[in-house]
Amino acid sequence: MNIYVGNLDFKVQEDDLTTLFAAYGEVESARIITDKYSGRSKGFGFVTMENDTEANDAIENLNGTDFKSRPLTVNEARPRREDDNRY
Repeated sequence: MNIYVGNLDFKVQEDDLTTLFAAYGEVESARIITDKYSGRSKGFGFVTMENDTEANDAIENLNGTDFKSRPLTVNEARPRREDDNRY
């Protein structure tokens, strides 16, 4: 399952997300989305977990909790729309 993680502190690294979600199960990948010009974090990312039960447990337990002094927004990621033409 692909999980959206929002409201991240700009200093959070992918390893931080992996460690946070690993408490609920095996993490396949963690990715912080960055600005392609500056390389600075956009304040959100995605975590992929193979097991849906573990992923749902992580979503339920982490949504709204403070991480690095910011309340996280955690939910199942929605697939990109075909007509999403952001350049």
